[in-house]
Amino acid sequence: MFVQVCLYFYCKCLWRCLKFVVRKLTGRCELQRICYNTKPGAARTMKIEASLKSSKSKRLQTSVSVHPDAIEKTIDDIMELKKINPDINPQLGVSLQACLLQIVGYRNLVAEVEKLRREPYDSENPQHEEMLLKLWKCLKPNSPLKARISKQWCEIGFQGDDPKTDFRGMGLLGLYNLVYFAEWDTGIAQQVLSDSLQPKYSYSFAIVGINITDLAYNLLVSGALKTHFYNVAPEAPTLIHFQQTFCYLMHEFHKFWIEEDPLDIMEFNRVREKFHKRVLKQLQNPEMALCPHFAASESLINM
Repeated sequence: MFVQVCLYFYCKCLWRCLKFVVRKLTGRCELQRICYNTKPGAARTMKIEASLKSSKSKRLQTSVSVHPDAIEKTIDDIMELKKINPDINPQLGVSLQACLLQIVGYRNLVAEVEKLRREPYDSENPQHEEMLLKLWKCLKPNSPLKARISKQWCEIGFQGDDPKTDFRGMGLLGLYNLVYFAEWDTGIAQQVLSDSLQPKYSYSFAIVGINITDLAYNLLVSGALKTHFYNVAPEAPTLIHFQQTFCYLMHEFHKFWIEEDPLDIMEFNRVREKFHKRVLKQLQNPEMALCPHFAASESLINM
């Protein structure tokens, strides 16, 4: 243990000495080198985030968790601390601002998603009930729901006659995602539902949607989705970005399920775990954007 601690501090000191030497040779600090040598997107933002977090300056360490309204002042503080003239390096401030918007936005998105996950479905809340009924109407527009408590809910993949019990694990987040998928990707959602009812591919659409919400949630909280969001969101990633990612994962899982050709629903956990590993592997590529068509990622070129 003592040797490991000594080795850690030795490497840390060596790294800082190396950074000092490189700055003297190039005339640029690490933040400048990253912004000038790394193209916009996840590769740049993740390097900036790591550099700020590992800085010996507390001001730089805390810059990744400031309020979005304080980002401009934070950029000014960074430039002052690093003794960088903004008039000579105007593009640096723009690049750092774009990175901080993504970094801070990701943290805020995690908090927003967590809040939705913790909020339970309340059948006494008119807004919750309205969203649930919207889910039915989007998926089954030609089949009116005969009653709020009905076995019809099983037709879209809920376990019983009242869907509220199925939202316990993911709270309102599961419902939000399902409604978004059904409302904005209606054709694909209806096709996936139709396929899921076929004996050959049989699985419970809504329950799987809640399960894929859990998968997306864990990818977000673990930081794995940073690669994707930093590549598709020119500024701060939002809840809509998360919901669009859920739509992508839901559709991709459905295709993956068909490709795996499981014997029955008892193989769900195996297939889900294999799918999860595949997505994680994809996200290890700093160029990866799971669903680039969902956002104006081309605007990153100008930052």
